[in-house]
Amino acid sequence: MSNNLQPAMKMPSLRVKDSENNNADITVRQTDLPWKMIVIYRGKHCPLCTKQLNALAKMKDQFTDAGVELAALSGDSHAQLTEHLKDLDVNFPLFSGLSLIQMTDLGLYISEPRNENETDHPFAEPAILIVNEQDQIQIVDKSNAPFSRPDLNDLLSGIKFVRENDYPIRGTLTE
Repeated sequence: MSNNLQPAMKMPSLRVKDSENNNADITVRQTDLPWKMIVIYRGKHCPLCTKQLNALAKMKDQFTDAGVELAALSGDSHAQLTEHLKDLDVNFPLFSGLSLIQMTDLGLYISEPRNENETDHPFAEPAILIVNEQDQIQIVDKSNAPFSRPDLNDLLSGIKFVRENDYPIRGTLTE
């Protein structure tokens, strides 16, 4: 992988740990839905991430109806994910173990913890990768701060528009 992840690129394999601590490739679809949305979140220490994941769980059926499978991932350890599950009411797969190398390869913004009470490892700032039926990155949204995330209703509306209107992948012009 390269840290130049771009729209229209084929989504590279991304091997992490599932909620049972088994090796898994988060990019592999678990359903027959044609699209996949991968939410990269900061970790259990982030209350905004918890809020976003719980809000996404409430909208899961709407994303499913739009043809989009959901999954979420952080750099937390399996133990941190297990602890975080106590604060989550999610109905889609969660993954852990996103490594610093993988974060860099994906071109994510990475932060150091402010102190040991926050977390014990560098972590990725929020990002969303939406992969179409050709396994191309249709939409990429990366933030360098926890406060900047797309509105889930707007995102869902946009995905529906793209799928219903054969809207092209945007942001692909190169020099």
